[in-house]
Amino acid sequence: MRRILSCTIAAAVAAAGAFVAGPGSSGAALSQSVTAAGGDYVVVYAAGASAAAARRAIEDSGGTIVQENTSLGYAVVRSDSARFRSAAAEATALVGAARNRVIGMAPRQRRAPAEDIERLLKERDALSGTDGVSDAVPARRALAEPLANRQWNMRQIGASPSGSYAETQGNRRVLVGIIDTGVDGRHPDIAPNFAGKLSANFTVDNPFIDGECEVPSCVDPANVDDHSHGTHVASIIGSPINDLGVAGVAPKVGLVNIRAGQDSGYFFLQPTLEALTYAGDIGVDVVNMSYYVDPWLFNCLSHPADSPAEQSEQRVIRTAVQRAVNYAVGHNVTPVASEGNGATNLDHPKIDETSPDFPPGSEKRRKISNACVTVPTETRGTVPVSATGPSTRKAYYSNFGLEQTVVAAPGGDYYDSADNTGDPRNMVLAAYPRRVARLNGELNDDGTPNTPFVVRDCDADRCGYYTYYQGTSMASPHAAGVAALVVSQHGSVGDGARSWTLEPTVTKRMLRDTAVPHACPEPRRYRYRLRQTDGSVARLSAYCAGPIAKNGFYGHGIVNADKAASAPR
Repeated sequence: MRRILSCTIAAAVAAAGAFVAGPGSSGAALSQSVTAAGGDYVVVYAAGASAAAARRAIEDSGGTIVQENTSLGYAVVRSDSARFRSAAAEATALVGAARNRVIGMAPRQRRAPAEDIERLLKERDALSGTDGVSDAVPARRALAEPLANRQWNMRQIGASPSGSYAETQGNRRVLVGIIDTGVDGRHPDIAPNFAGKLSANFTVDNPFIDGECEVPSCVDPANVDDHSHGTHVASIIGSPINDLGVAGVAPKVGLVNIRAGQDSGYFFLQPTLEALTYAGDIGVDVVNMSYYVDPWLFNCLSHPADSPAEQSEQRVIRTAVQRAVNYAVGHNVTPVASEGNGATNLDHPKIDETSPDFPPGSEKRRKISNACVTVPTETRGTVPVSATGPSTRKAYYSNFGLEQTVVAAPGGDYYDSADNTGDPRNMVLAAYPRRVARLNGELNDDGTPNTPFVVRDCDADRCGYYTYYQGTSMASPHAAGVAALVVSQHGSVGDGARSWTLEPTVTKRMLRDTAVPHACPEPRRYRYRLRQTDGSVARLSAYCAGPIAKNGFYGHGIVNADKAASAPR
């Protein structure tokens, strides 16, 4: 797993390391090859500048427009000039330029043309049969799923047969977009709710970072997840009640794969912008974003350690993603984001040793302040979510902040036990692509798992695989699922792209107001003791600021599906 904001067991057992190491590419050689060549850039138009003026500025700077998004005011530009980025930064009609997929094959036109979007909108109310979303459930099933006893996370937020499931399991017309590494739409515990016709992939596999392409075009089908992260997220949101495996927070909502992440786990700028634009265009109600936009973990506007081109790139990322979030929110999309796994107080971040993470080997150590932000977590309009463990303590790895945290949700905590030893059952169990499990060597020849981190459940000839992950990546989809229940209960028939809709301001307010307040620990500086497999103990601490009504660890509280499903508007 690359720079996605979640933790697998590899990170858990190395407590101090919040992120899993990346692929074993030669960073120096790769960096040299990128520096020597020109490339493609995302160029953002200045506010108030006409498209004509921006196009002239791009041409004068030595660039050629490959693709343009007038809704957000940016273009994908190709240039062989070594001075292109600096020239673009100096042009008054442009904010600047950020590298976009700077190695490997060039990006291609992937955004659906207007006529295709119109066709998709007409189909969205017919999400049944071959497209997957169906009200039918097997007669033999019970409301409690076979692996429900392993879902402490759902019990923590009141998503159960005696809780929210009895009130509502979601409205079929509500769509949740998973902006991630893809979704395995054929997984038997996702397929019944998978909106395949609306799903889209805005990435191109890059052999340099993603490995060999699985298909000749290097553009994976929209029902594929060669990473596993997006599938896990989708399962938490909306795995159906179908007598197999687990159930999600909202078991009857539609799940739309809006892929913006590479197989390697990188999330570049343009796919993120296209994904948010697409979500607004097709009438998605909620999107989940469990990642940060590469290559900067913290985007600063004028850091003295950064070159003018790097400063310009960070300004472009902040400006462009803000426009994309504004566009989505303006089309009644509620964006939910993971808060991050660096165990960092986002009110007072101090050091960034991760950025820029692309090309590999480019990282440097920067002292930072609250003026530097993680995108999209700290983009205005999103709902940042911190993570809890089974005991409801803030998970040891979870970022936090009085200014940033809106709500908390279960993300898992490997060490959240009485003696602080690790246990995968303290993490979050959700769907796992069988192909990934096989490639990772986690299955025996007969298909049974050979690791406690993978679980199989079968019903006759149907078998689903599930894995334990932890991270704010897992917390965010719990909140997104609760948001989907709010839209289900209080939305109404919309117009145009909106077959069912609710204003994001209302969704966010109800998500916040139905959360269960959780006070800071006492003493407020919480000290973690994480017992390692070699007997050593890793120690870290975090200070929780604020009252019970709104504090840095829990925001307004831990989301609650039962309260959200039954609360009046």
